[in-house]
Amino acid sequence: MSRRRIVAQLQMELRLLLRNGENLLVTIGIPVGLLVFFSFVDVLGVGPDAVDFLLPGMLTVGVMASAMVSLAIATGFERSYLVLKRLGATPLTRLELVIAKAAAVAVVLALQVAVLVTAALLLGWRIEAIGLGRAALVGGAALALGSAAFAGIGLTMAGRLRASSTLALANGLFVVLLLVSGVIFPLSSLPPPLARAATVLPSASLAQALRSAFAGHGSLVAPMAVVAAWAVVAPVVAARLFRWDDGG
Repeated sequence: MSRRRIVAQLQMELRLLLRNGENLLVTIGIPVGLLVFFSFVDVLGVGPDAVDFLLPGMLTVGVMASAMVSLAIATGFERSYLVLKRLGATPLTRLELVIAKAAAVAVVLALQVAVLVTAALLLGWRIEAIGLGRAALVGGAALALGSAAFAGIGLTMAGRLRASSTLALANGLFVVLLLVSGVIFPLSSLPPPLARAATVLPSASLAQALRSAFAGHGSLVAPMAVVAAWAVVAPVVAARLFRWDDGG
């Protein structure tokens, strides 16, 4: 594995992201819009401290939107247009491509976090100074793992399915995870069997880890373990299954 090739591909991925500014705006705007809307419109039954509940969930939504949906769709169409087939003729390996794309997503995620936290502060979110270091350290680790996990999931779809199928599946999976992972609605509002099943999902575990980190209490071991497992397994599966084009 070559660090030079990964860095070169990362630079290319970032240039492509900047050229597609409208998609970047939507990716960042959706979580912020949901945060603002549900902070003012009390339809979730989470009480007066809605922003405390919503911020971890919206950070999770941001990770899903950028690392899974946007990345999967963009990569799927690059593959269908044979852009990736040309890369396959270079020394760049499948794993190096996955790492470069995941790193580009992490850069976008850093911008998403900055915008979401700023919006949350304007909406009244506060964190005790004594817990700021813990929240930043644990929250940052959780977001990094979540980004790797969802990038792996997105690239698994994009590297194996046709572009149209990737488009439909990525958006459909996003909606399902939005509804059953506790990112907007508390898991306690779901039927118990569904709530228990949701705990093995990377989205539910990421949201729970972020809430525990920001609140300064609550279990971190189980949700972080789930996110870490997905962060290891999903990119490896993506690299193993990835095909440069529909022919192989």
